[in-house]
This record gives sequence, C-alpha cells and structure tokens, in this order.
Amino acid sequence: SLLSGGEVERILARIRKNFIMAPDVEITMECNPGTVTPEKMESYIASGINRLSIGLQSTEDEELARIGRIHSYGDFLEIYELARGAGFGNINIDLMSGLPGQSSVSWKKTLERVTALLPEHISAYSLILEEGTPLYVNQNAYRFPDEDEDREMYELTGTVLGEAGFHRYEISNYALPGYECRHNITYWKRGDYLGLGLGAASLMDNCRFSNSRDMEEYCAQLQGCKKEGGKDFHPDLQRLSIQEQMEEFMFLGLRLTRGISRREFQKYFNVPIGHVYGE
Repeated sequence: SLLSGGEVERILARIRKNFIMAPDVEITMECNPGTVTPEKMESYIASGINRLSIGLQSTEDEELARIGRIHSYGDFLEIYELARGAGFGNINIDLMSGLPGQSSVSWKKTLERVTALLPEHISAYSLILEEGTPLYVNQNAYRFPDEDEDREMYELTGTVLGEAGFHRYEISNYALPGYECRHNITYWKRGDYLGLGLGAASLMDNCRFSNSRDMEEYCAQLQGCKKEGGKDFHPDLQRLSIQEQMEEFMFLGLRLTRGISRREFQKYFNVPIGHVYGE
C-alpha cells in the first residue's frame, strides 16, 4: 500500500493484458495502517482488488511501538472502517504473539477486540527473531514471553478464535467458512505460482526459482532477459526430483488441518504412500 492507486491500477491492467484471469479470481492487497488513504481504497476497488490483508499485529499501542510499527490501534480502526465503507467484504487481519512485553492477558485482549470486528480471516503468527533485524540486534533490551507463555498464547488463539466462529485450516490461519485464503492454500498444496518482482519466489512445473533480492542485479537481469529472449533469467532454478516432490507433498500438506490424502499421493506419484514412508 506504499504504491499509489494509479500504480496499482497499471500493474493489474498489465496482468490482465498478459494473463487469463478466472471470473471469480481472488486478488489480495497487503496494506499497513498509516499508508492508506480514501483515494487509494477507492482505487483498489476500481482495480478489481476484492480482498484486503491488513497488518495490525496487536491492539496494544505499547506493543506496536516496541516492534517499530508506525501505526496505532486507532489508525487501524480507521483503515478497517474505510475498507468496509469502500465495499470490501473479505478482509484478513494479521496478528502476532510472542512480542516483547506481551502477556497472555494482553494477547487475549487483542484476540477479543479483533474478533468483535468480524473480519472474514485472521492470520495469527508467533514472532520469530530474524537475524539482522533491530529486534534481533537489541533483543537483550526486551523481555520476551518464555516458552511456556508462548505456548499458552498459541493455545489461547485457537480457543478464542474457535469460540468466535473461526476455524483453523492451517497452523497459523483461521477463517470463517468459505473464506480460506486461496493464495495460502496454493502454497501448502504445491500448486503452481508465479512470483513477479524483486526477490519473488515461484514454483512452476516442479521447478523452484526466485528473483534476485539486489535491486541493481535484478534490473540487470531484466535487461539481459529482454536481449536474450528470456534465457538464463533464473540461473538458480532448482528442478525438484521425485523424492523432493514427495517430501514437499508431506511436510507442506501437513501444515493444513485437513492433512494429506493417501489417494492424492498415489495419484501424483503412482505409488502407495505406505511403500515410501511405511510406519
């Protein structure tokens, strides 16, 4: 949502020009409170975007400040009402537990406040300290929930969201019936997806590849791709072996609460699952 409405419209127009889109296509826009205006919201709707994912993380302003977020809970509420007013009927809210200074009590408060807003989907992740980030570098300056409290928060998530009518269809994702994120499910079911842009990852025809994360290198690749007719754009392309495909089928599929299907395994690989993994 840092992009202007016009930029988003141009991107989607180019996609429609080059790809066939399903009549009921689900188009999700990630947005952060503090970066969205009424004009942008109207532009998103006009562009055909029909699902918003809003990065709230917590309803406690102190917790948001500790993780460097530029928005407050009040800012989020404004964006949420703006989205509903613009006509969005499918909204996800991102939440995060295990934040510095967070407790089970404050986490429960966040969950209850968010479910009261009746979004269609909630993604509730547990904080992972990524090397190189400010939180990682300065972690000794904060008090993080210990392992037992982190586990308590995780179980609290399932209880509170379940009582509010959200069913967990994946480890960290909850939805009202019929609002499971198609994009999410594509990953866990190993469907093909094409990533466009800096650092984007793809899986196509059992090949994994990703674009450079370095802007200069990425732009040079684009220029080279135009000159060579698309050759050698992905030197890191990984063609998955049958064994690797089977392994992915198992560990990605087991992220979904529905689990994996013996019938689908045999259909894809022409061998019973028991012959490969046994007990």
